[in-house]
Amino acid sequence: MKMDIRPLTSIDDVAQLEALQLLVWPGSETDVVPAHIMLAIARNGGLVLGAYDQDRLIGFVAGFLGTDHESPDRPALARLKHHSHMLGVHPDYRDEGVGFHLKSAQRDFVHKQGIRLITWTYDPLQSRNAYLNIHRLGAVCRRYHREAYGEMRDQLNVGYPSDRFEVEWWITSARVKSRLKGSRRTLDLANFLGAGAVKINPAQLGADHLLQPAEKILPMEDRIILVEIPPEITLIKERDAEISRSWRMQTRMLFEEAFSKGYLVTDFIYLREERFPRSYYVLSYGEGSLG
Repeated sequence: MKMDIRPLTSIDDVAQLEALQLLVWPGSETDVVPAHIMLAIARNGGLVLGAYDQDRLIGFVAGFLGTDHESPDRPALARLKHHSHMLGVHPDYRDEGVGFHLKSAQRDFVHKQGIRLITWTYDPLQSRNAYLNIHRLGAVCRRYHREAYGEMRDQLNVGYPSDRFEVEWWITSARVKSRLKGSRRTLDLANFLGAGAVKINPAQLGADHLLQPAEKILPMEDRIILVEIPPEITLIKERDAEISRSWRMQTRMLFEEAFSKGYLVTDFIYLREERFPRSYYVLSYGEGSLG
């Protein structure tokens, strides 16, 4: 596939976005961002990019200018950031690198504006998103928001607490540059365990092969800790709502405690070659400057 990424700045361009949003987040037409809002973002310092396979819109990313949380007494100009609000990929094109290429193009756009920081939110239990955001792109996280968007109505989120990570993507940092170039050696679970990392919530497979949250939580005492999440929370939601909610409650408690103690999410491990895949966040204590 030869993918083309370009800005969407006309009404004809953004009109296709409404239909694509319903494919990515089915079940609630009222949650679709209308074309005129997308145009307003694109024409006023924000960004709406589309990914195309020939003439077919297969993905998009949209973001706008904002201000960083740090030092709110400083002038807004000194705290400028870009907030990436939406990233969607057509279901037929998932796992083909569309999201990665859209984020890379977004980084180029924001860098030309002279801005160093891009932020966005995502569900920390979505393993596919975690792998892209943390591992491939090099974003970091130190903020957890309970019920970030209240009760959501789309098929993916309905009836489930809308907790979110807020990640920071310092686009001029050495961390991000090495991840985008692929020059950093990928570390697997054995590498981290060999360096002294500790799994603080080792999960167990149930009789139905659904991953169950840990019965015992280990204390957060080590410089590097691993927090396990299910590799397919959507599947668990479909098959056992109680288990999926238990995962939300347990990981909410763990991440809130870790961030309050000064830990930072710095990597993500996905063991895809096993019969039953496993997923882990890597949290580091005492990490240096984010930017």
